[in-house]
Amino acid sequence: MAEENTQNSGNSAAGEGKSGGPEFAIQKIFIKDLSFESPDAPDVFLREWKGDTNIQLNTNARPVREEDGIYEVELGLTVTTKSQDQTAYLVEIKQAGVFIIRGFPEDQRNQLLGSYCPGTLFPFARETVADLVAKGGFPQLLLQPVNFEALYAKHMAEQKGQGSGEGAPASGSATTA
Repeated sequence: MAEENTQNSGNSAAGEGKSGGPEFAIQKIFIKDLSFESPDAPDVFLREWKGDTNIQLNTNARPVREEDGIYEVELGLTVTTKSQDQTAYLVEIKQAGVFIIRGFPEDQRNQLLGSYCPGTLFPFARETVADLVAKGGFPQLLLQPVNFEALYAKHMAEQKGQGSGEGAPASGSATTA
């Protein structure tokens, strides 16, 4: 699939560069929403550290200008770490991107929106989370890579199991402890 994609300049306007073949381009990557909370500070720093982290992720895609092949993909991460049954910190981020996706069959477009685009956004979100946790005074947190292709396949299998071929193919969620 990646071999079929043509990389377009990130600065091209919608409608330019239509070559008739499939086109994929990243227009913009940005933070849409961001929150860091440490509700038990400073007491959390005075106790022995026994961090237990829970990570939830969710993806969502929506057309911005579907006729021009412009889509927004949003990757939501919620990271909750507890130490000795007290919430040490909570990080919520919505990392988003604007992508041009033209000339692909619907199933390939949905796969790009549901797996490739979130995979592109994840390193940006992971870096932001790591920085916030460190600036919050906590031990380094390195989020493990996520296989968005497998999550997308699981989501599609669940949709087929429910008898629904329609819906939001670019949505999904997972929890990692």
